[in-house]
Amino acid sequence: MRQRASYLLKYFLVTVCIFIVAKILFMLFNHSGHDFSLKDVVEVIWHGKSLDFSTSLYLFTVPFLLTIVSLWIRMPKWVFRIWYVVLAILLPLAFVADTSLYEFWQFKLDASCLSYLETPTEAMASVSIGYLIVRLLCLILCGFVVYFLYDRITPRFQKASHRLIATIAGVLLIPLIVIGIRGGLGESTTNIGQVYYSQNQFLNHSAVNPVFSFFASFEKTASNNVTYHFMEDAECEKIIRELYNTQSIGTDTLLTTQTPNIIVILLESCGGQFTEISGRSDITPNLNRLAKEGVYFTNCYANSWRTDRGTVCTWSGYPSFPTMSVMKIPSKSRTLPNMARTLQERGYQTHYLYGGDINFTNMRSYLVSGGFSDLTWMDDYTAEEQRTAEWGVRDDITFGTLYQLSTSMRQPFLIGYSTLSSHVPWDVPIHHFDDEVLNAFYYLDQCVGQFIGKLRQSPLWENTLVVMLPDHGIVHNGIDESNPLLTHIPMIWVGGAVKAPRRIEQICNQTDLPATLLAQLGINHDKFTFSRDVLSKTYTKPVAMHTYDDGFSITDSTGFVNYDFISNRVVKTEGNGTSELIKKAQAILQAATKDLNER
Repeated sequence: MRQRASYLLKYFLVTVCIFIVAKILFMLFNHSGHDFSLKDVVEVIWHGKSLDFSTSLYLFTVPFLLTIVSLWIRMPKWVFRIWYVVLAILLPLAFVADTSLYEFWQFKLDASCLSYLETPTEAMASVSIGYLIVRLLCLILCGFVVYFLYDRITPRFQKASHRLIATIAGVLLIPLIVIGIRGGLGESTTNIGQVYYSQNQFLNHSAVNPVFSFFASFEKTASNNVTYHFMEDAECEKIIRELYNTQSIGTDTLLTTQTPNIIVILLESCGGQFTEISGRSDITPNLNRLAKEGVYFTNCYANSWRTDRGTVCTWSGYPSFPTMSVMKIPSKSRTLPNMARTLQERGYQTHYLYGGDINFTNMRSYLVSGGFSDLTWMDDYTAEEQRTAEWGVRDDITFGTLYQLSTSMRQPFLIGYSTLSSHVPWDVPIHHFDDEVLNAFYYLDQCVGQFIGKLRQSPLWENTLVVMLPDHGIVHNGIDESNPLLTHIPMIWVGGAVKAPRRIEQICNQTDLPATLLAQLGINHDKFTFSRDVLSKTYTKPVAMHTYDDGFSITDSTGFVNYDFISNRVVKTEGNGTSELIKKAQAILQAATKDLNER
């Protein structure tokens, strides 16, 4: 009996120690841009212990049951070793994936990573072969260490002399184990938010157990019907009526025609930190120049943090959600309004261009059901062209395709185009900055400048509108979700169809593009219930909403709020309208999820 109790205690302690070491390694490997001290490491370990204990008890149940069974029948050591092999695969996968993905995602490992396994080629395009080899070696090494530690503490169990007493003692321990896993006897069960203790989100994330985070996230993603309910429906509807009005009254005219050819370019990741919004003029000189020559929406904000979300926000004028992607749910996405379908019904020829895999995240389904009659994507290029970038076909090549399409399509036409080179691994054919990220955006800007210059010389220019805006911003050089600059994006309208240079100072979202553009064309946009005509006299409550994994930020004239759902607290606030802003954000999420669930 003592032998088994000693083994189980050692097993539990070894598991906890593995989690502690994983935390330390996580912090060390992700230290870039995140300053911390030895004291911070100790506090991360201390505050994260509850999740480590709970997860260790989860993993404790298998050897615990095996030891109970071994009281009555002979249990060979290889039976325990089967479980150790499972742990030697599971734990290293969680640790290596969590540590590696945090650099790109800035949040802890969760079930959302599984959706990218449907298209592994696209998922791995962000990293090099060397990067993958190093991670594979880490997996093998960690797996060996995990297996060795558990196997080393496992004895050859001797026959028990008091089997019945030992079995009863084991059964009596089960409620204690359950209580330990649950986190106590209170109504609140063990959850990720309980380890959050700092205003520094990196320290909070470091404290989170990645195994617990991964399996806990299945509760959020098990159903497409994610619902937020913060207030009575009547109160929510009142707020939404004030914020979203589908009417266009007294709209100022920006264009010379109501039937221009339209090209909408989604600039991959090109947030305001890379344009003149941040005060820098050297990274995107062409975009900065075009902003002065055309209509420049100076206070536009991205709705989301990923391309699949941002694409839906742009074309459907539909809000993003913290824990799910509407594009990945075809049964829902096909019910959304779409600028392409609306313009197609008005006689526009429609085409979408993307140099990557258009099947990624159900993109093809969304575009086709949304009204794009023709698609050009990676498979339409030569094998050599497909190898010009990790994500697919390089931007200078696809910008060439964009020009060819615009000169060959029947007018009026609508072309949607997503760039891709300004994305990790930042593999572009020029070297202007030593910083590979800045270099990639400089390259994107050069492609934009060359395309606009060429289009300007063609007969198409006089009747064409080119709309440029990013799909989202990115975390870089310490600018994260707590900084408004991360989501502040440029939206620029240029072309011969633009009446005159103009600066639109109103705060708005990228979701406001459909209503604003369609109103300029004299087209009803009532179906776009979450899109607002920024130039209408009905636009009296300017506000911009942004969501990311388990959080949101919101901006209006009174200030800015960044809120974290895991810890249910404000991470960052500016101005004096915090409570009112939170209320607006809650109403938007509640109304949007209600609308989606009814589709």
